[in-house]
Amino acid sequence: MTRAGWALGGVGLGAGIMYWADPRSGRWRRAHARGKVLHVLYQAGDGLEVVARDMAHRTRGLFFKLRGRLQVEDVDDVTLEARVRSALGRVCSHPGALQVACRQGQVELKGPILAHEVKPVLARVRAVRGVAELDDDLESHEEPGNHPYLQGGVGRPGARPEQLQHHWSPTARFLGGLGGVGLVGYGLSRSGVLRPLLSGAGMLLGLRSVTNLELKQLTGVGAGPLALSFQKDITVNAPVNEVFAFWQAMHNFPRFMSHVEDVEMTKEGRSHWRVRGPAGIVFEWDAVITRIEPGRVLAWKSVAGSMVENAGIIRFQEAGEGRTRLDIRLSYNPPAGAIGHAFARLLGADPKKQMDDDLLRLKSLLELGKATGHETVRRDELVPGRGVETWVY
Repeated sequence: MTRAGWALGGVGLGAGIMYWADPRSGRWRRAHARGKVLHVLYQAGDGLEVVARDMAHRTRGLFFKLRGRLQVEDVDDVTLEARVRSALGRVCSHPGALQVACRQGQVELKGPILAHEVKPVLARVRAVRGVAELDDDLESHEEPGNHPYLQGGVGRPGARPEQLQHHWSPTARFLGGLGGVGLVGYGLSRSGVLRPLLSGAGMLLGLRSVTNLELKQLTGVGAGPLALSFQKDITVNAPVNEVFAFWQAMHNFPRFMSHVEDVEMTKEGRSHWRVRGPAGIVFEWDAVITRIEPGRVLAWKSVAGSMVENAGIIRFQEAGEGRTRLDIRLSYNPPAGAIGHAFARLLGADPKKQMDDDLLRLKSLLELGKATGHETVRRDELVPGRGVETWVY
């Protein structure tokens, strides 16, 4: 190690000792860190218990499934028809158009069906336990056309592999995490182009397993404004009309939202936002109001191509005695998705905590007439008239 490396190491060690041994806050920091470590250990123990139980159940299920395939099962016609009907509902968009006749293990299928669904339907029915023979009398149609039984319907992709599902089971997450760690280790042992590719793939697999979020939510690619969502309920001691008018006046948001630099109403139902993000980076985008019901609902979303795709909807409800209950649902897609959100939290920018703090300032402003955001502001200082205008669509 060079002298510079030793020097940096010494500085870091000294800073760490000063941080933990600080006579004023060191004791609290050590206790806080110890509590965090214990919490993580307890969570890990509970997680391993869940994984072990899930593995035991899946192993038992696999055993009985294999035993059922090896044994010849005598199934009555009513039970077999119910099994076939259940299988059709997973792969056929119009299962009601098909007639199913069962007799001593022999299954006959009749009726109209879309051409691209014929092979999946036949394969699925043949795999049903108790089916000894399958007669195909299906009427294949390339398009629904004017056939009454093929109108509407929803495509059924069938059972997807667990790795392609939205949420993974505890067993799949555990095995995926082990695979991710192994892939990272193997990638670091390689050289050239394989090193970053394998290591990056292993990290993504590990993050997918730990967070149980889809890759598009992790990376933000193709997730739209709904990558990350937050929900908050709050009751304000103020009339519905006053609370709704305040939210509708979006140009007043910077007065109680600490991270919002400016909201400019550019034209009817459209606004331009400037928001300060992690490390002081300023993001800008345009938003448009998508739904407005005076005194009841206010919804908006960012326009296509925004730096930070986001959407929000607020429902207002009278809570009696001049109070208003707010149901606030916000979603956004930060740069790099959930990974970017995690880095933002490391930099001290937690959107969920910011929302909690902002709503407390809003509650104080509407109830007491005073709140502290960027500044101290009173309700009578808000621009009169601009907060009560109503837009009609």
